[in-house]
Amino acid sequence: MSPAQQLKSDKNAVRQSCLQRRDALDAQEREAKSASICGHVLQHLIANNLAENREISVFLPIRSEVDLTGLLQPLAQAGALLSLPVVLDKKTIVFRSHVPGDALVDAGFGTIGPPAEAQIVDPQLLLMPLAGFDRSGARLGYGAGHYDRALQRLTAKGFFPLAIGIAFGLQEVPDVPVEAHDVPLAAIITENGVCEFEGKSE
Repeated sequence: MSPAQQLKSDKNAVRQSCLQRRDALDAQEREAKSASICGHVLQHLIANNLAENREISVFLPIRSEVDLTGLLQPLAQAGALLSLPVVLDKKTIVFRSHVPGDALVDAGFGTIGPPAEAQIVDPQLLLMPLAGFDRSGARLGYGAGHYDRALQRLTAKGFFPLAIGIAFGLQEVPDVPVEAHDVPLAAIITENGVCEFEGKSE
């Protein structure tokens, strides 16, 4: 096995372990932890002037992800301009404008999102789901590379969005295997609070 193949194998093993732990959370615990995470996110963004007049991408949960639904209305009330990610194909996601209360539709790939006529925007801040993370700010995604490519695309357009990972504390691992294309996080927010990473912010 080549070094590159070994790295991918290592990432897959860590990913499976993290997702198994996340999937094992019961519904009540997931709901309570999600509510705590929403509170930490809102407090952090407002305290650091990262909400008002900011284009912020928020994700809606699939599988056992953190549920940020309760964050949409408070962020909008704080002046944020919200968008939701929509998967166009196996390689591409875009971010469509969303106002809390507006209708959501089947967006494919097991997700829901704003309808096709919703405006596509370039977020200044992305709240990103993940499989695992470590204390260096390394993010382990789901393997498709959607967010890494989206961040690279935004950077190529002259934007430098803030990338904040959203996860449960049990998704932390000692060391995430990292490839060259993996984009580090500016911060990670769990039910335990906010961990910022030096040198990885705007």
